[in-house]
Amino acid sequence: MKNLLALPLATIVAGLATVGTAHAQSASEGIAKYREMLQDGNPAELFEMKGEELWKQKRGPKQATLEQCDLGLGPGVIQGAFVQLPRYFKDTGRVQDLESRLVTCMETLQGFNGAEIAKTPFGRGEMANVTALATYVATASKGMRFNLPQQHPQEKAMYEVGKRAFFTRGGTHDFSCASCHGADDKRIRLQELPNLTKNPGDGVGFAAWPAYRVSNSQMWGMQQRLNDCFRQQRFPEPKFGSDVTIALGVYMGVNAKNAESIVPAIKR
Repeated sequence: MKNLLALPLATIVAGLATVGTAHAQSASEGIAKYREMLQDGNPAELFEMKGEELWKQKRGPKQATLEQCDLGLGPGVIQGAFVQLPRYFKDTGRVQDLESRLVTCMETLQGFNGAEIAKTPFGRGEMANVTALATYVATASKGMRFNLPQQHPQEKAMYEVGKRAFFTRGGTHDFSCASCHGADDKRIRLQELPNLTKNPGDGVGFAAWPAYRVSNSQMWGMQQRLNDCFRQQRFPEPKFGSDVTIALGVYMGVNAKNAESIVPAIKR
């Protein structure tokens, strides 16, 4: 103890910081290895299989499949569609992400009530089917690079809205998205928090959802992930497919340009 007290304060602080960094790196490596082990038997594959069945199955009042659903690259084309969403769709006159676009197809092609689906809690009824469909479609773009379009005025406007929403502080804790994801080298407990104001890297942030969450044995799409972020910020719960969730998706997706999609990922 005497020897320790004799050391300059700066030396002690530097030593403790080094130990802390080593522990953090060790924890991160451990989590990465844990995820790697689980990836071989990722339960998300079951949701992908369910999504493929739903895509090809005749369902709804019109007894039709979703095989003519246009996700931006033409009717029925799913490969490469996910890494270019959200984007503007002329038929709806708005920018849509994968999940909200799938609901549009379920409504127009199969006759489902899109408004009722949007009101359904995550993980239940047709909303659970939307998540499975999103997993199937997104998986078809695994390994591809994100390149969201920014040609249409609404796409550009949504990026700016998403950027503003990302940095807006509020709620009882005065949080914003940027409070957790606005700088490098942040973490909460053992969880690394990627910087989403820029390209965070392959398979990180936007490029990792939909993902299977081991902690609650659930498959989450980006809509549910954003919903949970709003909850943690103590903000009011956003409506499914609302403009603010789409705008945040555009902001993160454009920032993730050239990042490789690893969907379906696996999370804690």
